[in-house]
Amino acid sequence: MLGQVEITPFHWAGFIVVVLLFLSLDLGVFHRRAHVVRFQEAFTWTVVWFGLALVFAFAFVKPNMGEKKTLLFITGYITELSLSMDNVFVIALIFAYFRIPTEHQHRVLFWGILGALIMRGLMILAGVSLIERFEWLLYLFGAFLIYSSLKMMFAEEEGVHPEKNPVIRLAQKVYPVANTFDGQKFIARVDGRRALTPLAIVLLMVETTDVIFAVDSIPAIFGLTTDPFIVFTSNVFAILGLRSLYFVLAGAIGYFRYLKVGLSIVLAFIGVKMLLDPHLKEQEHGVREARWFQIEIDPNVSLAVVASIILTSMIFSLIVARRGHPAARKAEDDSEPDSP
Repeated sequence: MLGQVEITPFHWAGFIVVVLLFLSLDLGVFHRRAHVVRFQEAFTWTVVWFGLALVFAFAFVKPNMGEKKTLLFITGYITELSLSMDNVFVIALIFAYFRIPTEHQHRVLFWGILGALIMRGLMILAGVSLIERFEWLLYLFGAFLIYSSLKMMFAEEEGVHPEKNPVIRLAQKVYPVANTFDGQKFIARVDGRRALTPLAIVLLMVETTDVIFAVDSIPAIFGLTTDPFIVFTSNVFAILGLRSLYFVLAGAIGYFRYLKVGLSIVLAFIGVKMLLDPHLKEQEHGVREARWFQIEIDPNVSLAVVASIILTSMIFSLIVARRGHPAARKAEDDSEPDSP
């Protein structure tokens, strides 16, 4: 087995450059012209991004960082991707509320996800820095995840309320807002003045929504590993696949009624895991610092538990929807996006 390689700034820079290259090809070549993204195209891209994540795991992480870090990356990726599915449903509600034309939705998602990559990167760096200084924060994160899981399971959906969004209110004070779309533009000229288009308001909604979801998802992956490179890369791959995943799932929201229950159980599991095994830092000689109690959960077990919960909730949702359960039909009707 090859020795583990120390992750250097060169590795970070190389990964970021490759991601930016993929994003440039996406917007500049594959989606240069606005068009409606069909299910087949979206499903193909979803498979491509999922495949690239696995290639990265087994072609880079495993030979350079070891099998344990590979399992942690895959578990983190699946966790973040699953939590992103809940984000997908909220984005669908936002697009339906503002009646965004289908052919413009990909552009909003592209720039929204680019902003999400930057914001999550900053949040991860801040989180790693704080944990390095105050290790007890992991216990706080664990308790917060358990609280978030209960809130996710029992709280009712609040809907879309742009008037309550402080970022949008601030933007409307700085810039006037046009009443109509101007193609794919985020800024247009109205009566000789620059004005935000409705597409820009939706972009701000998507960005702020991701920040809210990141408050749950970032602590969740810290519950699996505190390695900043694993945390960042697994987040990036999950976010990159969010656009295509949206177009795959947006028309089938009602069929995943119990996914939120599964996600809440996953958050609770990771929260409990953090309280029992808070990833205490290793000393230079490789021996963990002693504590009066500690239960370490093997990465194989974590991966199996997370994958099983998500898969079970999705299968159960599909079975209920297929049988035409009234509750499932109601969920589908309530979440069906309006035609633009």
